[in-house]
Amino acid sequence: MPDRDESPAAADTEPRPFRVLVADPISPAGVERLREGAEVDVATGLKPEQLLERIGDYDAMVVRSETRVTGDILEAGKRLRVVARAGVGVDNIDVATATRCGVIVVNSPEGNTMAAAEHTVAMLLALSRKIPAAVESLRRGEWKRSQFVGVEVYNKVLGVVGFGKIGREVARRGRGLGMQVLASDAFVSPEVAEREGVRLVELDELYRRSDYITVHTPLTRETRGMIGDAAFAQMRDGVRILNCARGGILDEAALLRALDSGKAAGAGLDVFEQEPPPADSPLVAHPKVVCTPHLGASTEEAQVNVALDVVDQILIILAGGPPRSAVNMPALSAEVMERIEPHILLGTKIGRMLAQLADGPIRSVSVVYGGDLATMDVQPVTRGVLMGLLQPVLAQSVNFVNAPYIAEQRAIRVTESKTAGDDDYGNYIRVEVEETQGGHAVAGTVLGRRDLRIREIDQFQIDLKPEGYLLVARHTDRPGIIGRVGTMLGEAKINIGGMHVGREAVGQRAVMVLTVDEPVPEALLASITTAIEAESVRVVDLH
Repeated sequence: MPDRDESPAAADTEPRPFRVLVADPISPAGVERLREGAEVDVATGLKPEQLLERIGDYDAMVVRSETRVTGDILEAGKRLRVVARAGVGVDNIDVATATRCGVIVVNSPEGNTMAAAEHTVAMLLALSRKIPAAVESLRRGEWKRSQFVGVEVYNKVLGVVGFGKIGREVARRGRGLGMQVLASDAFVSPEVAEREGVRLVELDELYRRSDYITVHTPLTRETRGMIGDAAFAQMRDGVRILNCARGGILDEAALLRALDSGKAAGAGLDVFEQEPPPADSPLVAHPKVVCTPHLGASTEEAQVNVALDVVDQILIILAGGPPRSAVNMPALSAEVMERIEPHILLGTKIGRMLAQLADGPIRSVSVVYGGDLATMDVQPVTRGVLMGLLQPVLAQSVNFVNAPYIAEQRAIRVTESKTAGDDDYGNYIRVEVEETQGGHAVAGTVLGRRDLRIREIDQFQIDLKPEGYLLVARHTDRPGIIGRVGTMLGEAKINIGGMHVGREAVGQRAVMVLTVDEPVPEALLASITTAIEAESVRVVDLH
């Protein structure tokens, strides 16, 4: 088994309820959903030192853009398993430190898609028809129609920088307005753009040809300040710029110069490098700028959607399930997650079995996938195997995010391979661990949609559900073994739920697995081992 010098000290304590801190305002519907599975404290507006003092009491935290989750806070959160951003951007979270600490960072990349796309189009039209300035003029009692002559968007070229979900929704609405749409995104194929009726081009061509440019990329080291003086120099005169994504993608000083020089005819800004912007911000006061206070996700529907989305992910993760939209591990679409989630659970169960069957420190792990799994992205399944393997024997938190890192730190070599497989199974996972001396292997399959089965233990064919407590005995096949074990368990008032046997041949090596309703004491395991002259008798806990 893996080294047990880090065995959990609190293994015998009563399970405690999960605690979640809601540090920024979210929809009440999300808070109520969260209370169905955890204790919830809503404490918004905490100062950094207050959050640092409190975070050690919580298993999860929900934030929006107001609270900064720094490395110090993450390291102080010894119980922290997940930080959820009720929205898209996670630039207020130290994701690198979270990964190192084994904290899963999740967001809601789709919950506010429609809201953000609609707000972008609203800004585009308001900018084109000078609506905010006209409203203010009319409220002052003026009637200056000639000062507010706008431009039509029909047949103009809309350049979309970043063709993710929001960018695509903006493009669809732009096409609905009769605009020609160009898109630039290094991770999107021309075929995807073509299906949307959009032409995929390089960024410099998009700059040269677009009448309107809207950005929908995350804020990263590469995208910070990407639209600056050099980009404006490539654009046509009179271009209009929209940013409803993240502050900092637009170089605000360069934008101000472009507006003052006439290079840019206007800008629609929902986000800023500093939020809120300074009271004397020249961009906010500029007559060519339409601006709003970061309202892209501020619809009633979006607030509910993102809150419920991240809350559901928190509850799944705290229950031991795989995250759906983790920022610091490979992302899976809803369709792929639906297909692969049962296999992740099976891999985790197999890992837990092997951790408890192992006879010494594990040096390597080999995972082989067959059947349908050979055509799928199985990284999350391998992470599940490692999590199951390491979690039972380490005091530190082990999850889908940090399991590969912990394995590497403990010098456990991990290999992953795929094969056409056995015609008997539509899919299967076989995990073999090499120990200091010897090793073990367990294989399983998923029948139907979610029927998990173990089909092999150490090359013995078997058929059992990986759940509850399993008594696993390796012995020599001979008459009376099963009856003797059953009698000993019965005398100890331990109920047997099922029996499964695999053997090489009559009278040769065999494995017997009994499902039992409660743990078997170590003293009784030792007595059973002696009574049946077994190689080993172990209890595996798969709860």
